[in-house]
Amino acid sequence: MAGCGGGDQPADADPASMQLAGPSAPNIVVVMTDDQAVDTMHAMPRTRRILGRRGTTFEAAVASFPLCCPSRASFLTGLYAHNHGVLDNSAPAGGLGKLSQRDTLPVWLDRAGYRTAFIGKYLNGYGKEDLGGQKFVPPGWDSWFGLTADTKKAAFRFEVNRNGEINSLDGGAGTYKTDVLSKIGARTIASQAERRAPLFLWLATSAPHTDSKLEGSDRNPEPAPRHRGQFEDERAPRSRARDERDVSDKPDFVRALPRLSDTSKKRIDLTYRSQLESLVAIDELVANLVDELRRSGELDDTLFVFTSDNGYLRGQHRIESGKAKMYEESILVPLLVMGPGFDSGEKVKYPVANVDLAPTIMEAAGIEPPRRLDGVPLTRPARSGGAGRDVLIEVFSRKADQFTGVRTRRWSYAERSGDTGELYDLRRDPQQLDNLFGSERLAGVRKRLGERLEALRDCSGAECH
Repeated sequence: MAGCGGGDQPADADPASMQLAGPSAPNIVVVMTDDQAVDTMHAMPRTRRILGRRGTTFEAAVASFPLCCPSRASFLTGLYAHNHGVLDNSAPAGGLGKLSQRDTLPVWLDRAGYRTAFIGKYLNGYGKEDLGGQKFVPPGWDSWFGLTADTKKAAFRFEVNRNGEINSLDGGAGTYKTDVLSKIGARTIASQAERRAPLFLWLATSAPHTDSKLEGSDRNPEPAPRHRGQFEDERAPRSRARDERDVSDKPDFVRALPRLSDTSKKRIDLTYRSQLESLVAIDELVANLVDELRRSGELDDTLFVFTSDNGYLRGQHRIESGKAKMYEESILVPLLVMGPGFDSGEKVKYPVANVDLAPTIMEAAGIEPPRRLDGVPLTRPARSGGAGRDVLIEVFSRKADQFTGVRTRRWSYAERSGDTGELYDLRRDPQQLDNLFGSERLAGVRKRLGERLEALRDCSGAECH
């Protein structure tokens, strides 16, 4: 296995007890975008057509800690942030160094006989000298193509760690980052046809996250040159939540925000257009990987997952941009799953979470996880007549807002220390305009959700289900 520490053993797993993937174990391909709100999916018609028609669309998929590094750590572990310990994007509370790299999904799959490959943006801080340096390859990965910390935001000129060696890519428009990731992903799949072991591929784009702005460009993130201007006439969605008129019922940090200026509104529209244009190349990437799976005769034996690490706010409740908030635009992410166990054209409305991805993958591989996971497989039938389960939302170590909350099929509920709690009836108020936390009429609902949050706040394993 390539990379530093690739042969290390998980601290709390017995390698001898690990199951081996059976001969019918499927390939697993995960494409994960960065900061993609659900309202941008119309820029990806191929993805919606291919994965949506042939697979299942989860319409209430929640990033339990809607921030890049904690969310990606939940994907790698199947754990809520209070259990995996990555509570921010950078030290001391978060970043790459806070995650135990020896007990993660690629390690488990690699031990079970999968060929594991990573392409793209890893955890925040990857490539820094105090976190293993640019040549570091985390345990569990047989093939590694990781964007380094210093240049991961560059659209055309960037460095990658290719199996422990640093390569600089600087070929102008021919090295548009998403296109490079797409080509490497297709080659990885093509090479799989010659191997007996099933493949686990995690391809993580840095788009539509904002880039290091190119000099003279009016776009950020930067789209592929062929897609520039494709959404020139688009404006960010208008709603009553955008530049919300009355925020007197919101927490302190929202009440302190002024109304959006005309300059802010123009900036939001430009970011939205840039994000849409950058997503077209990702749409092509998904189609490219599916085409390669089909050419290789592997498509029917592949579990294909498309999702994002978190959503993105654009002016809702006066918040010009960002994530790590309890609002739907921040916590909800695209999630489409195609492959064994997932019905064609199915739309699931009950809440699921990013902690469910690792259990889903392990179930598909036919492997028992070496420890208890907080999530459940996405194939598990919804309980309570389709209501699903309650999902924990938690944000720690963020200056503007720290909270814990619960997202159910109907309710969004959050508690803060010494500040206004929030309760929204998503059935009647999907834009979260009317905070019902103080409603006497809903005292029973608030009590029930508060008790549920108390049970989930420190849950572990089956307690979280």
